[in-house]
This record gives sequence, C-alpha cells and structure tokens, in this order.
Amino acid sequence: MRSRKDLYIQQQKQKLTAGTISRRSFMQSMVAAGVVIPTALSWASEAMAATPNKGGKFIQGIAAGSTTDVLDPATYENNFIGSIGYLFGNTLTEVNNRNELVGELAESFESDDAQTWRFNIRQGVEFHNGKTLTTEDVIASINMHRGEDSTSAAKGIVAPIQDIQADGNTVVFTLDAPNADFPYMMSDYHLQILPVDSTGALDPQSGIGTGSYVIETYEPGVRAVGNKFANSWKEGAGHFDQVEILALVDPTARQNALLAGDVHAIDRVDPKTVALLGRAPNINIEEVTGTLHYVFPMRGDAAPFDNNDLRLALKYAIKRQELVDKILHGHGALGNDHPISTANRFHASDLPQREFDADKARHHYEKSGHSGPIQLSASDAAFAGAVDAAQLISASAAECGIDIEVVREPSDGYWSNVWNKKPWCASYWSGRPTEDWMFTSGYVQESEWNDTAFRDTPSADRFNEIVVQARSELDQDKRRGMYAEAQQLLADDSGSTVPMFANYIMGVSKEIAHDENIASNWTLDGTKAAERWWFA
Repeated sequence: MRSRKDLYIQQQKQKLTAGTISRRSFMQSMVAAGVVIPTALSWASEAMAATPNKGGKFIQGIAAGSTTDVLDPATYENNFIGSIGYLFGNTLTEVNNRNELVGELAESFESDDAQTWRFNIRQGVEFHNGKTLTTEDVIASINMHRGEDSTSAAKGIVAPIQDIQADGNTVVFTLDAPNADFPYMMSDYHLQILPVDSTGALDPQSGIGTGSYVIETYEPGVRAVGNKFANSWKEGAGHFDQVEILALVDPTARQNALLAGDVHAIDRVDPKTVALLGRAPNINIEEVTGTLHYVFPMRGDAAPFDNNDLRLALKYAIKRQELVDKILHGHGALGNDHPISTANRFHASDLPQREFDADKARHHYEKSGHSGPIQLSASDAAFAGAVDAAQLISASAAECGIDIEVVREPSDGYWSNVWNKKPWCASYWSGRPTEDWMFTSGYVQESEWNDTAFRDTPSADRFNEIVVQARSELDQDKRRGMYAEAQQLLADDSGSTVPMFANYIMGVSKEIAHDENIASNWTLDGTKAAERWWFA
C-alpha cells in the first residue's frame, strides 16, 4: 500500500500533467514534501513532457457498428455506439485509466451497510442544452432502465434497486440486499445521466449529455462527429477540438485506414497482422490484458441446444489451444466456458481446464440423441477471425463424429439480426471489472443480454441464487467460494462456450499521445480515448 506521501506526490504530478497547477507550484509542493530539488526537477520535466496539447481533430476507427444503432443509452450493444455515448455522456462513477473506480457525476459515494448507498452529486455541471445537473436528472435517468416493461440492456444491473430518493444534493439508493460492488455498476455505459425537461420527462434519443463533446453529426452504423463542449465540467479531459468516430467493421479496411493516416487509432487489430502493422514507422501497437473474451453462446431455449449433453459434446469438441494459436496468434489465453478472467479478483483457478476430448464429446453426443448437421452462425463482425474460428470448431467436431455447418452471416446488422437471436453464433464480451457485474449483465435470469438463455432450469435457479447471495456477502473467502460455484455452473450446465480470452490490441498513430497508464476494462483506454488522449 502506498504511503500518504507517495499518494500526495502522485496527485501533484497528475495536477501538473493536467495543467491545473504551475511548474513553480509543483516544485514548492515537492520541497514541502521533503523531495530533494534535483529529483523534483526531474519529475517536473517528466510531467511537463506528458502535459496534453489542446486542439485538433481525432479520428477513431471502431470494429463495430450497425445501422440499427441509436443514441438511446438503454440500447447500446457494441463499442461503436458505446464510444459515441462516452463522447456526449457521463455516468455517476467511472473506472479511470489506472483501473480504479472514481466518482464522475457523483463527486463521492458512501455506505455504512452496502445496502443503502449515498451518491453526492457534483455541483455546477451543465448539460449541452444549458440545463444544470440536478438529482432529478439522476433519478429519472436510472429509473428509465427499471420496471417490468423496460427492455434496457441494463435492466439486470438496476434490478436490485428498490428505491431512489433525493436528499438535498444527494441521491440515496436503497437495494434489496447489500451489494459491495454497487458503485461499480453505476459506471456501466448504459447508465448515462440525461436531462429532464420542464415536465420531468427524458428524451433518450436526444444525444444531449454532460460529456466533453456535443454531437454534431450522427449516421447510424457509419459515423459520428462531436465538437468540444465549451462548458465541459471535467478538468484535464476532452483535449481535442473535434472527434470523429467511424464504424470500420472489416479488419483489413480498418488497418489500411490507420496506415494511410485516415484515422489516428483503431481497436481490435487482427492478431495475425499485428506484427506487420507494428513495423510501420508511423504506428504504435498498444496491448493490454483484460477481460475481453470471444464466445460461441448456445441458446438453451432453442433446439437442439436445450439438451445439456449436446452442449457438453460441443464444448469437448473444441480445440481451445488451436484457437488461441491460430486466431489470436498467442495474444490471449485459454477460456474455460465461463466469463471470469484471471484479471478478475475471484477467478476460479481451481476449476479443471476443459480440453478437447473426442471420447467425451462422442459420449455426450450419443447420449443427446441428436443426429444431422448443427448450424453455427459467424461473421467477422463478431471478432477478427470469427469465421475462421467457426471453421476450426467445425473441423475438430468432425473428428468426434459431429457435423457442424458454418453459416457465414452478413456483417451489417449482425448484432441486431443474429446475436441473441440465432441459436448458436459467434460473439464477444468485453467483460466487466467485477464478477457480479459480468454475471448481472449477461447471465442472470432477467438480463436482456442473457445470450445463452440460461433460465428456468435447476442450475439456472441455483446460479441466480448464488449471484444474489455473493452480492451480499462481505466475507471475501465465502464470496470466492460462491463465485467459484457460479463459474462451474456456467461451464457445466449452460450454453456458455468461452474458448479464449483475447488481449486488447490497438493501433495508434505516433501523432497521438496519452498517459503512461491505459485502462483495461474496455478497449481504447476504457472506450474513453477521445476524452483521455491528445495530439503529441
């Protein structure tokens, strides 16, 4: 644990880098802290070298996007629209570039029992339409995702909230049970705070928020342009005059755009070309290990995947190391059919790693009683190499006597027409910083993003019970045991098929600079490169 002196020095360095204190003030603070002058001068020079420049137009190429994407935060389902949401919007909390949870529109938050949480709302924050942020905006924005009729992707996240009330400038959340991770949940990108009108109503499609940029142009699944908001509240952020975000789903087109200088940064660099791209004189490769995983979810509410023996047969028929080697080219790690990464606190490292086993695959396949081809839908819109990965799965399954027919789906509309609709498809999850958040987003019964349809079975019921219990458990050892059981239930009894975890690989022009730390909770610095980076 760092000492108070170390923390103070780090804070002063950050203030100098952000330009909120002068070099003279920094030197005075270091001398007062007992730092010798030569060391303080060296630190000052390093910090000044990292001081962001202001201005310019920053262009990103994002490996996602659909013509069905709209500005309503409740509907966000990919990094293209999520990046746009972070242009114009803020949430109550955020994970910073050091992977620490900090307040955003909430200046602070606290709880005595992890069941009643008090979020103190930041003062003097202005929406793009001139309205001042109030507790009424916060309550209405969170309530938009609640209720039986809600179809929000964040419905599962807000489900534990029993009541929301204002107490002066504080919003008080009362949960149905203690949840130590609740402040993390409030950083979910769907939970942007929007302005209410004079009647107390919200317009979720307005694209109006408190973010660093005002949306000028938005073309669904194509591009968005945002201009710097003159009255932005956030110091040390939003350094560009203008940001453009392009949907470049095709990996070759994305990398060519970076090489040609048409964009300054891209996400999801194709692992098989990363070495070649890194040799380009104008490009830096940024790579971080996080919770990103590539998946092939099987819907348990659709035949033939409503049979667990069939699901197990297919899981045993996958050569996971082959996928890591040939699809990720080593830029990742084996998955074990659950979504919890080794980067998570409660990763169940004791669970035996599932490996290719032709005998077990045949045993479960024969026990399932199924015969005939099984369709697997795939598109590189899911992830670079998804179609090739599906073909490799088909080939290894054939060794077990299982016939998999790969259906190559169109990239456009993949997330609205295929994912969460076709019984078996390629997909990806960026993961979440906490186990509860990941399970709540994609696996609990009420989640709209439960793409394995893990519901209404004894195992699903037990899983949901564990998630609720673990959320309330403050004993860390007991919590670890609960999450280990939850991971095993997903691996053994659901349609969760997670063969590999992938590193975030980004290509960035050498014209662009950023802090020495890059967040690993999402790609492109927590999907906030537009806010955190600047021109060198």
